[in-house]
Formats: sequence, structure tokens, C-alpha cells
Amino acid sequence: MKNDKMKNQYRVNEQIRVREVRVVGDDGSTVMPTRQALDIARDKGVDLVEISPNAQPPVCRIIDYSKFLYQQKKRAKELKAKQVKQEVKEIRFGPQTDDHDYNFKLKHAKEFLEEGNKVRAFVFFRGRSILFKEQGEVLLLRFANDLEEYGKVEQMPALEGKKMFLYLSPKKAGVAKKSQQKMDRERREAEAKSESNKAVASETTESNPANGGLFANAKNGADALKKLKND
Repeated sequence: MKNDKMKNQYRVNEQIRVREVRVVGDDGSTVMPTRQALDIARDKGVDLVEISPNAQPPVCRIIDYSKFLYQQKKRAKELKAKQVKQEVKEIRFGPQTDDHDYNFKLKHAKEFLEEGNKVRAFVFFRGRSILFKEQGEVLLLRFANDLEEYGKVEQMPALEGKKMFLYLSPKKAGVAKKSQQKMDRERREAEAKSESNKAVASETTESNPANGGLFANAKNGADALKKLKND
């Protein structure tokens, strides 16, 4: 059934009724009358297969049709195998989640996003805890900010009944992009470290001049001699 459906996707040989076609192959492409392309295909004992009907003129290949269908089926199978099944993982919070629980769930959310899954984080308000909905919103915004290197916000915190949801989708799989905030922080730390190294080097130079202790002793001796003369 699948093969029949694939066969119907392409026009072959006499089914191609346009005046001219572009024939592509390993050595390039050539525009020629359709009749000429059919004659070439027959001489080679293969088929003329239309692979791009909407082009001007339509694009064809001279190839064995069964081999062409096999290649298309193989390519489709490979693409399907490469596709990653994306799931939606849930992370649940309370409006007064402590730091230990928060960091534990943050770690799991990072793993989910790195694996290419979406994350739906929500705060569940039980009973009178709905009074702390602003606190729940702040928690979800903090959560989104802490995950900005791994995921992007699809939907900002929104209250639905007794739950406030935040939706995150993964950034490019396998690549954790540094945020501008983190890059700025790292740059400031590097500059501060550089200034600190310069200060240490300067102090070392002053305490250990180029001529070492001899220069220092000579200077101190001259000062002492000058003081004696004055006395």
C-alpha cells in the first residue's frame, strides 16, 4: 500500500507531457525536449522520472524507477530515525518551595531540556495558598531565568484554576548557549583578575628592583653618609 502511494507521487515516462524538461545527473543539468529525454532513457534501459513538477521547466532524472523508489524510501526511513521524539515533562512546585527542593527540580529541568524535551512547570495552590499567587509567579520567573541557557519561554506564567503554568521549549540540542548576563559576568571577573595580577606584579617590582638588594643597600648607605656629614 505504501509503495503504491509513493509510486503515485511521481510521473514517469509518457506520463510526463510537458514540452521540455531539465534533466539532472551527476555531471550537471541540461534543458532538453521531453521526447529527447525519453529517447535517452530508453536507450539506457531505464526511466525518465519527474522529481520536481513545479519547477520551470520540470526537473527529471534518468534512472531505474524501482531503484529511485528504493532510494526515496531509504532516505525517508533515515530521516524518521533521526527525528527525536519530543515529550512534555512536568515540574511541580508549591508556592513556598524551599531552596533544596527548588535546586533539585531545576537540575531535572536542565536534563529534560538538554534531551530535547519541553518543560511545563507549574505551581499548585492548595486551599488558601491561592493568596500567594504572586509568590508563585515570582518563583516561576526565577525558574525561567535560571534555565535561560537551556530553554526559551513559550508562555509566561498564567493562572489556570488552582495552577499557574510556565512553558519552556529547548534551545538547540546539545548546545548550552551562554546568556548575555553570564558573558558580562565572566568578562568582569576576567578583568578583575587581570587588574589583581597587575597589582601583584607592581608590588613585586617595587620590593625587588632591577638591581636587587645592592641598589637598595647603596641607596640606604648614601642616605646614612649624607646624614653623618650633616651632623
